[in-house]
Amino acid sequence: MSSEIIADGVVVSLAYQLEVDGEIVAQTEPGDPMEYLHGAENIVPGLEAALTGKRKGDKMSVTLSPDQAYGEYDPDDIDEVPLADIGDMEMGELEVGMVLEVEDDEGDVYLAFVREIGDETLLLDFNPPLAGKTLTYHVEVLDLRPATEIELEHGHVHGTLWDEDEEDDGE
Repeated sequence: MSSEIIADGVVVSLAYQLEVDGEIVAQTEPGDPMEYLHGAENIVPGLEAALTGKRKGDKMSVTLSPDQAYGEYDPDDIDEVPLADIGDMEMGELEVGMVLEVEDDEGDVYLAFVREIGDETLLLDFNPPLAGKTLTYHVEVLDLRPATEIELEHGHVHGTLWDEDEEDDGE
């Protein structure tokens, strides 16, 4: 497979800056690019679509509507949870705005933001932080390479923070 252009199965290394309402909310640092496996849904769909066909050295800016990024904000994704269900946390450790990992009855883990702390309950928001937002990405494609067989099997780039997961789950 050629890795001269961005297509499924290509590992893409890029520098980016993300703006919401004209404010920079995330960016890569010089010398520390973001890498992802194209076609494996590792980044928001609208950005992945906009990058398809680009080449090393290409620069672009793209504005994504919520449906092309993290989706619309869903008020139904806010739940009141009994404090007793939170587990080992002490009340003093809980703060409004902090992120909790919450496990459901099937063992699936979700991230939730603490919106309110009551006497006996927490109000948790399971929406992604950028849900409902229009995002503007400024991107430079730094490098491209074919994905390895293992990366294709696992659906993500190796040699990054993902490798810690590989050790944990035996993949």
